This record gives sequence, C-alpha cells and structure tokens, in this order.
Amino acid sequence: MRPIPPRLLLLLMLCCPGLAFGKTAYGLNEYIHIEELDLLVAAKLDTGAKTASLSAREIKRFKRDGEPWVSFILAIDDTHERTFERPLARISKIKRRAADFDEEDGKTYTARPVIELELCMGDTLRRIEVNLTDRSAFQYPLLIGSEALKHFGAMVDPSLKYAAGKPSCTNDATPGE
Repeated sequence: MRPIPPRLLLLLMLCCPGLAFGKTAYGLNEYIHIEELDLLVAAKLDTGAKTASLSAREIKRFKRDGEPWVSFILAIDDTHERTFERPLARISKIKRRAADFDEEDGKTYTARPVIELELCMGDTLRRIEVNLTDRSAFQYPLLIGSEALKHFGAMVDPSLKYAAGKPSCTNDATPGE
C-alpha cells in the first residue's frame, strides 16, 4: 500500500478534520443526558468558554463525613424542584465580564462550585467537571465548554443543531477519557 502523498493529506486535514483526526462533529446545540440526575437537557456547545456550566439555584456548600459537598436545585423550570447533593470537586474562578464587575468587592472573578457529572452526548459518555450557576436568564440550561468538548473528542459545526440526535449511552457504558 502506497503512503498518502503529503499534499493530499494536507487537503484532507483542511477539508475534513474529523476524518483526519477521528473527531466527532456536533452541532451548536446538542441534547445531553445527565446520568446521575436522570435528566435530558438541550445544551449550547461553546468553544469560547473553558468550563461546562449547569443552571442551578439555592447552591449551598456543606460538609458530609468531613468532605466538602454541595446541594442545589436545578434552575431550569418549575418541574425540577428536587434538591440534589453531590461531592464538591473544587471551586472554579470564572472571569467576570466588564459589565458584571462590582467595584465594592473588587473581584474580577466569580467563585463557583464544581461537581463531576456523567454526561451522555450522542452515544458518548464522559465524566465532566461542571460548575453550578444560575443560567435561568439564558436559553440553554447547560453550557459545554472547550475542556468538556476535548473529552468528547468534539468538533463543533455551528451550522448544525442536534447533529448527534437523542443521547443513547447504554446503562453499562463506562465514561471514557
């Protein structure tokens, strides 16, 4: 078998990066199943954001057996009034936009609790760090940032919506890298 000529390989990489690098093409918006919460949500895939964010309110940190945990209620709609509790993975510092800067506290960032969740997009299941914040003013309750997109091996085509269809991860699937 002859090797692929360098010019043809370059053309393939430019025209079809998914083919060349084994990436999966997703749309600007995708359905995500949050396994631990048994919840299907529409998400926005945002390569300009670093982290994933889930819409939550009444976010409270507490200790359980000496370990940090967080409780929250989903800020999606009135049907999600249940309180969830998850171990706290870490606290994330999210840069504030200029319009959100408060001169009195002088902080250029917002501290947000981060939890780990198993997310299913298409037929791919991944354990992803997700920060909690009230996104009820936004159209999508879940934002998938660049770090999560890397774990999904994703390419985002903004001309597509819901390219992966409804999530179809099997119950016995283990989250990959």
